[in-house]
Amino acid sequence: MKQKAYQVVFPVTLVVIMAFLSITFFADADTSFAASGGKKSSAVGRDSAVEFTEVRIKKLQSALKITDAQKAIWNNLTLVMRENAKEMDALTRDRSGNIKTMNAVEQMKFRSQISEAHSDQLKKIIPPFETLYGSMSDKQKKDTDTIFLTGRHGKHIMH
Repeated sequence: MKQKAYQVVFPVTLVVIMAFLSITFFADADTSFAASGGKKSSAVGRDSAVEFTEVRIKKLQSALKITDAQKAIWNNLTLVMRENAKEMDALTRDRSGNIKTMNAVEQMKFRSQISEAHSDQLKKIIPPFETLYGSMSDKQKKDTDTIFLTGRHGKHIMH
């Protein structure tokens, strides 16, 4: 009976430890730009979330083949995207100068704030995205699904 308990407890403990280690040691220590996929800039450590979002908007508009009839819906979605980027820049700007002096607990709390901000931003962007998706042709929906699944659409790499 003890061996069965060990066989259950050990894998569960291992999974919990691996999750903690991945969060702690493999998370990006440079949180000055918390949006995923930021590219290195020659002038600064990373592009701002606003700069990244502007590039992303242009790529998505081209990849999704937004029609004239969808422009107003698209503009509403991009407004939320831009607002989210500004909020993320404000959050990270306040703390990015201190990241190197933060202890482990402070860094984890900061990452928690970023995760909460991402969650809140997703909640804000889902309604306008859902409206846009509902206005799409079957082909656009298929392309959108592919982009979200793979991050790629033809020559457009969305990472």
